[in-house]
Amino acid sequence: MASLNAGKAEIVNWARKVFPEGATCLDVGACDGKWSDLLGDYFQMDAVEIFEPNIKEHGLEQKYKTVYNLDIIDYKYYWYDLIIFGDVIEHMTVQNAQKVLEYAYPRCKDMIIAIPYLWSQPEIYGNKWELHIQNDLTDKIFMERYKGFENILKYNDYAYYHKKP
Repeated sequence: MASLNAGKAEIVNWARKVFPEGATCLDVGACDGKWSDLLGDYFQMDAVEIFEPNIKEHGLEQKYKTVYNLDIIDYKYYWYDLIIFGDVIEHMTVQNAQKVLEYAYPRCKDMIIAIPYLWSQPEIYGNKWELHIQNDLTDKIFMERYKGFENILKYNDYAYYHKKP
């Protein structure tokens, strides 16, 4: 399922202020390529998408420099200026999400983590990875589970975090 639109414009403005044009960006869980639509003219973007039908259905290979069809926990990389986890970690176990974020932390200048709060979701579109495993996320729970981040934009049911400076 595509991510919510709440806050996207603000995050795009933030990213354009923080990073120079042409910086590298990894979109984790690209789904329909929304982040490429918003930032692809500014960043050099790669994507990781676990559900192969999304790659074909949404033309991700035309939206990104490189698309990796695998689980982010299996992707080993050296560096990206920005890594976007847009509506991703709620689909992972706490342990796997912690591993992925700990791996990413020293391999980027900054990252954006967008999460819905208290949002249950079953498997949809024949995609077993759409299930929300962490459907209990709130600001407090996110901060307890994931160290080294701060909130940069918060709504009642959705928020964005990034690395603490």
